[in-house]
Amino acid sequence: MYGGDEVSAIVIDVGSYSCKAGYAGDDTPKCVFPSVVGSIEQTGDTDEAKPEKEADSGSDPKNGSKPMDVDKAKTKRKFYLGQELEFRREHMEVISPLKDGTVIDWEVVDNIWNHAFRRRLLINPEEHPMLIAEPSTNSGQQREKAAELMFEKYKVPALFLAKNAVLTSFASGRATSLVVDCGGGSTVVSAVHDGYVLQKSAATSPIGGEFLTDCMMKSLESKGVVIRPKYSFKKKEVRPGDYKV
Repeated sequence: MYGGDEVSAIVIDVGSYSCKAGYAGDDTPKCVFPSVVGSIEQTGDTDEAKPEKEADSGSDPKNGSKPMDVDKAKTKRKFYLGQELEFRREHMEVISPLKDGTVIDWEVVDNIWNHAFRRRLLINPEEHPMLIAEPSTNSGQQREKAAELMFEKYKVPALFLAKNAVLTSFASGRATSLVVDCGGGSTVVSAVHDGYVLQKSAATSPIGGEFLTDCMMKSLESKGVVIRPKYSFKKKEVRPGDYKV
């Protein structure tokens, strides 16, 4: 049961580089982990006969071709988050759910939320109101999708979506300010007046931390310096001398 003011609200912010989650009123988040996930496409082996029958029944009687959606229906993705990304797995692709500060893959965001609630904070989201930090340039469709997931899947008792610029302004003790938010995926400059973001004045640039990192990596590679990320190595083993990638 929802206990009202006696139960602390949960604040969660999914960024281009990391996900921060914790309790409202605390000075720092309870957990911070990378918002990128490892994805491996898997083909379901269960109930294979049923899709084959359905495909045969829906095939073209002239040439016997099967619909293209059958293979897509069998394929599903398995995700690895947090500490599970410390070493590379076969056929694993590291992906980010955001591009230029906008969510492009809600399935990944759903898994990030579930990882933060169930495995990091160890809470039941049905018992806590939620505050979600969103970009200043977030669209109405993005807000509707976030609310749909929170209410229909996690069944939260209350939900509030707050702009990043407004939260930053309030954190500095001001209701009116000019906020420059330089994140991993993009840079956003927003004007906040009396606790509200002036949408027409918000300016977005695709230059962020990841863009600068790519430029530095290319500069080092041009000089013969190769840097391998942590997840590209196999699990640690006690071996003298060499390593395997």
